[in-house]
Amino acid sequence: MSLSTASLENERFDDTGPRFAGHPVVFDCSGALFFQALSLLVVSDLHLERGAAHARRGFFVPPYDTARQLASLSAVIARYRPARVVSLGDNFHDRVGAREMADDHRAALSALAAGRDWVWINGNHDPDGVSGLPGRVFDEWTCDGLIFRHEPSRRGKAEICGHLHPSATLSRPGKSVRRPCFAADENRLILPAFATTRGGLDLRHRAFAGLFDRAALTVHMLGPDRVYALPFAALAG
Repeated sequence: MSLSTASLENERFDDTGPRFAGHPVVFDCSGALFFQALSLLVVSDLHLERGAAHARRGFFVPPYDTARQLASLSAVIARYRPARVVSLGDNFHDRVGAREMADDHRAALSALAAGRDWVWINGNHDPDGVSGLPGRVFDEWTCDGLIFRHEPSRRGKAEICGHLHPSATLSRPGKSVRRPCFAADENRLILPAFATTRGGLDLRHRAFAGLFDRAALTVHMLGPDRVYALPFAALAG
């Protein structure tokens, strides 16, 4: 069963559509989040230079991940033309990824950041921040009442984070589909890993325990070309 054939209502991306902490939002099928009124695009867990990080440890994987992520990032930026971009940590797969990145990839990323307020949030993979790239670096950043950080804090409100790579499974008799997803209640919104970095933890995993009011939790599942919203209670038990 594909999401495109599941009996779910498609997201509506207008003023009557989804909101978080009072702000209208767009849940993009790339895994990016766009705050329309703030002209603010949010991505999480880019894990740039993942292939190079594995190679440094003696494990070969095809070295195309950075180029693919940058192409996906370029596409979503072209779609929304944000004035601000926030990357929610694990921007690079390890501490030296930003320093060791190839010059052509560095130039491409710098071009995407040109003319924009670009904010890098430090993650557990890259706690020392980025080097040699445009933008500001924070462990936690606040904008218009929204708190941006890498890992969920289990405190406060209006928190936007990543780290856990949430996914959800929807079942129907004899069929099921699992997809990366956004997860949001009134206090917290967790993004999936952006674009080509997929997989992750099912929302029923113990790592999510206590992070959401499950009665108010909405899951925004990523389909091939759209995002679908459903209550947490509709997921596979």
